Amino acid sequence: MSLSALILLLVTVAFGLAPLVTPPFTGYDPSLFPVDIGRPAIQPAGYAFSIWSVIYLWLIVHAAYGAWKRAADPAWDRTRLLLTVAIGVGVVWLWIAGQSAVWGTVTIWIMAAGAMTAFLRAPTEPDRWLLSGPQAIFAGWLTAAAAVSTGILIAGHGVLSNSGSALAMLALVLGIALVVQARKPRMPVYGLTVIWALAGVIVANRADNALVAGAAAAGAVVMLGALIWTWRRG
Repeated sequence: MSLSALILLLVTVAFGLAPLVTPPFTGYDPSLFPVDIGRPAIQPAGYAFSIWSVIYLWLIVHAAYGAWKRAADPAWDRTRLLLTVAIGVGVVWLWIAGQSAVWGTVTIWIMAAGAMTAFLRAPTEPDRWLLSGPQAIFAGWLTAAAAVSTGILIAGHGVLSNSGSALAMLALVLGIALVVQARKPRMPVYGLTVIWALAGVIVANRADNALVAGAAAAGAVVMLGALIWTWRRG
């Protein structure tokens, strides 16, 4: 077993256990912001966060299989450092986010950058569902989560209104996701994860913010169209 594979396995297991020893995170404390925005429009409905159980399990399977069967495989090894950084920050992210929205936002972008770069470096074949797949869902969710954190920070400091911040971040998510998905046309898990996050925004806003819900729905349609187009092209 290579050292990098072992480190990734240990960090990933710690990541999966972190929610058990860290106070639950249900969103940034409103007292951290000078402007009270109420319910953040960019934040998906609570059910959407259940995807973390899949992410944790899939990443642990990825790291365990990689350490057991692919420890010396160059295709696996070139993503390990980036994943170790992203997941390592994730181990302490829940605690950081509970203390500071600014540092919570900075660190989740570090996680997102590491996860997206690792995903882009990972070949889709072979080991589609053990190498590329888990990295795709991790990167996809972090793409959305980093924008959510940023949107709440912007609105909470009065830079944009709650709805204005949500619209700006929806545009950002879609822009990033389209670029990333275009480079990985045969791995739709990334784009489907972004659509899952957008669906959560629709559900959260459908009763009281039709503008944001509609924008999220439009983004989901565009993302789905891009998935179909890139799949056929790839």
